Amino acid sequence: MPPGEVRVGGFGGVEGLREWLVANRIDAVVDATHPFAARMTASAAAATAELGIPFVVLRRPGWVADVEDAWRWVDSVAEAAGVLGGDRVFLTIGREELKAFAHLDEHWFLVRSVDPPEPPVPQRMHVILDRGPFTVAGELATMREHAVDVLVTKDSGGEMTAAKLTAARELGVPVVIVRRPSLPDVEIVPTVDGALRWLGIDVG
Repeated sequence: MPPGEVRVGGFGGVEGLREWLVANRIDAVVDATHPFAARMTASAAAATAELGIPFVVLRRPGWVADVEDAWRWVDSVAEAAGVLGGDRVFLTIGREELKAFAHLDEHWFLVRSVDPPEPPVPQRMHVILDRGPFTVAGELATMREHAVDVLVTKDSGGEMTAAKLTAARELGVPVVIVRRPSLPDVEIVPTVDGALRWLGIDVG
């Protein structure tokens, strides 16, 4: 756990978060949640706006395709499930999104997640429990071992999980990539240093 007081779990929507912010006399909020944690970000933006508390979103930049990449952008995991274009699919979308692929019996899925997935899940599926960071060599070995012919992922950005995109490029494997949800009309910084400066902390 990071230094300082840590709270685990939700707040109960905008109302619950607003009450917590008041009770704890919070002066500023930095939203450093995952780029796909849209509900939490929306709640934080609404609660801080109601209370007049300064709010910023720390959001690392998304991935950018190389000229040699074969990426197909989609707006949702459900849309991704309809445009796979391959028989052996590598899913790196998190275990909670697997239900969108559960009905696709004609495909075989390699699923990687931190925790074991729960039904509904694809019928033909092999699960790898692992957590990044991942290496290009490791991703190449995984894709070759399982004869992956399409990769499905989310645009989470960052270096910890970008190796799969490099491996897909080297192997000529197409990628179906889910766009990030839209952000509220809020201030955004791309780095931790930027968030510290926003808070008025000197980072040199």
